[in-house]
Amino acid sequence: MSYGAAHAELYDPVFRSRGKDFEGEAEGLNRLVRSRFPGARTLLDVACGTGAHLENLARYFDHVEGLDHSPAMRDVARGRLPGVAVHGGDMRDFDLHRTFDVVICMGSGLAEAESPEQMAGSVARMAAHLAPGGVLIVEPWYFPDNFLDGHAAGHLFREDGRVVSRLTHSARHGTRSRVEIRFMIVDSSGFREFTDVIVKYLLPRERYEAAFERAGCTVEFVPGFSLADGRPNGPGLFVGVRAGGTDPTGVIT
Repeated sequence: MSYGAAHAELYDPVFRSRGKDFEGEAEGLNRLVRSRFPGARTLLDVACGTGAHLENLARYFDHVEGLDHSPAMRDVARGRLPGVAVHGGDMRDFDLHRTFDVVICMGSGLAEAESPEQMAGSVARMAAHLAPGGVLIVEPWYFPDNFLDGHAAGHLFREDGRVVSRLTHSARHGTRSRVEIRFMIVDSSGFREFTDVIVKYLLPRERYEAAFERAGCTVEFVPGFSLADGRPNGPGLFVGVRAGGTDPTGVIT
């Protein structure tokens, strides 16, 4: 799935109006990293989208970079992050020819792979960009046992003289989920609308954990982030550490 310009324009305002706290999530990600790699200085955000997380993570790390498949999303990220490298690329096969202390992949983009094997390959590519002892944090899509088949949701907000409606419908199709997102926008020029469809694998927790382990990382599953009203914004976070580093006590792992 590669979001177009219309969706990229609305991505941040929609999620912020729903209560998503990019600043707070960046702080939480930093805490997770520091508890495992206190001296981490460099970070790569895979599927960085509009750069909203990356902008805030730049407060905690000396050097940050992003990567995204969508040209429209990259344009937004580059506009808000002058001087930060935002690479075009596919998480399944990217190679930046360097390593980072931290690699993150938020927003469940990993589950948009075309097969479970591609998902595992993406984890391997991210782990290959980690320095020894580096931290890999991935936000998964829902698992088969907690996905809500037929879930319908809606949200409306007003901003800068326009009203935006976002409706979603989620359905299970075998081992995949299909999420249809319909936007309608009205402003002084009139109405416009568009629809995006996202297909994501419904992979069990064990498949993600196995992918981390095959990529040479330990892994644990920790609670994720919530929206402003307390609703969970996803099932949690996988946090991995690549072998060969130093733990907080100074012991070589």
